[in-house]
Amino acid sequence: MARYVALVQWTDQGVKAFGDTVERAKAATADAEKMGGKLTTLLWTIGPYDIVALGEFPDDETWTAFALKLSSQGNVRTTTLRAFDSAEMAGILAKTR
Repeated sequence: MARYVALVQWTDQGVKAFGDTVERAKAATADAEKMGGKLTTLLWTIGPYDIVALGEFPDDETWTAFALKLSSQGNVRTTTLRAFDSAEMAGILAKTR
């Protein structure tokens, strides 16, 4: 499974409903699972991002569909980073030789 890091910012709508953030996170976790993915870690943060999410999804297309569905609800905007573990990075490096 491909890994992703999402840097999440609340929209004005999301801030107004900040009290629902844990319930919205549970709903997002359920949506991810329905799409064949998994949110492995959710952390509420201080600074320019309100939440950092780590997830595993079958491929980039599935992650993108999940992020679009999540963002379309109007509570968050996401910045996505594709992440690689050390074994994946070793495979990438092997292709440079």
